[in-house]
Amino acid sequence: MSWEVVIGLEVHTQLTTKTKLFSGTSTLYGQEPNTQAGIFDLALPGVLPRLNDGVIDKAIRLAIATNSKVQQRTIFERKHYFYPDLPKGYQTSQLDAPIVYDGHLMIETESGLKKIRVNRAHLEEDAGGSRHGVVPGMTGIDLNRAGTPLLEIVSEPDLSSASEAISYLRQLHQIVTWLDISDGNMQEGSFRCDANVSIRKPGEPLGTRTELKNINSFRFIEQAINYEVARQIKILESGGTITQETRLYDSDKNETRSMRAKEEANDYRYFHDPDLLPIIISDERIDAVKASFPLMPEELKVELMEKHDLSDYDAGVLVQSRAMADYFAALLSFKADAKIAVNWLLGDVSAYLNEKDLEISELSISAERLAGLLNRIQDKTISNNIAKKVFALMIDSEKSADEVIEAEGLKQVTDTGAIEGWVDEVIAKNPKQVEQFKSGQTKILGFFVGQVMKLSQGKADPAVINQMIAEKLQ
Repeated sequence: MSWEVVIGLEVHTQLTTKTKLFSGTSTLYGQEPNTQAGIFDLALPGVLPRLNDGVIDKAIRLAIATNSKVQQRTIFERKHYFYPDLPKGYQTSQLDAPIVYDGHLMIETESGLKKIRVNRAHLEEDAGGSRHGVVPGMTGIDLNRAGTPLLEIVSEPDLSSASEAISYLRQLHQIVTWLDISDGNMQEGSFRCDANVSIRKPGEPLGTRTELKNINSFRFIEQAINYEVARQIKILESGGTITQETRLYDSDKNETRSMRAKEEANDYRYFHDPDLLPIIISDERIDAVKASFPLMPEELKVELMEKHDLSDYDAGVLVQSRAMADYFAALLSFKADAKIAVNWLLGDVSAYLNEKDLEISELSISAERLAGLLNRIQDKTISNNIAKKVFALMIDSEKSADEVIEAEGLKQVTDTGAIEGWVDEVIAKNPKQVEQFKSGQTKILGFFVGQVMKLSQGKADPAVINQMIAEKLQ
């Protein structure tokens, strides 16, 4: 009998606020250690928390996007544990009344759509971080991250494989970035995951679970779950038992190893934080967030297909990120043709971004400048091939497409007399290929077009060349 895999995920999503959850200290990433730790973050005596109100709307957005309910009277609690990077000795979190609860997402699986229940999403502050090796033989503490606002999104154990877990996580990542709840930067830890993994025989009660802690890469999450499932199967089939514990994933060795015993809620001695009053969320506030809700990716995808006659694939790629969808919309606002725009975004622009490991938001060419280039393709001032050269020159300058075309003399040649001269020259120099064409090898037409383009330094109109060569070789 085969094993059933049972997975529940806890996703820590750092919220896109400029200041921390309970203090006015900046959340800017990558600063010198301990330069962004205010007196509250340091837990100095007598300093009281003050809630960053902006986190409430972000939580409401998540609730709407995950078909969840909003807890309209929610409270904060103290979760006690000792860690060197937690100076208060407790984390301010939520247990009994999480701000978001009872939702679900539909994910795509190999056997079709599957409903994954979202148990809750609660607000909490992040801890600081330990820095090993900065001082030889010692561990330093950096409290810049202490107090950064998080939404911990907890699923029910409805996932049955690593691939389902990744499908769920990718959809959740798209939601939080699309709605500007989080920047979703996994390298910086803005979107990281704990995976609770167990196995059982079909029909049996849930098995003992292990928790894989703080993994911030889709690939590593998938590898860690697959490793852990195989490890548990091997133990049970050899007569052993699974220990409930927290385990670390070592991506270098592709293995999990024990970190500590897994605590239960009682171990943390939760109690209501006496320094924080209950938060009351009105119907009007929820309605206001709903009223400002943007089209979600699937809705925008349908609109793009209907309005601009884009394919399912093209529209789907455009809506994979909010930044890409916004950039495409900006191109259209500067009169770029929709099909030329999507071909360039998914072609040359994406290739450049992938090569340089950049996001569309980091492209040095603004939507207005790129639209200027696409408009010159549309009006046949330049060919698509010449446009690639112009694009490369624009990346390293602040010039417009028109300025580059003028400076480099790249305007497309439409003079049929000049083109005919190049065509005749190519035909005269390649009698063997002419015979091949006349014997029925019509695919060789591309050879002649290429030779003429070479003679014209890429500036001849390809459509005119094609027509002229075909007529002359008949």
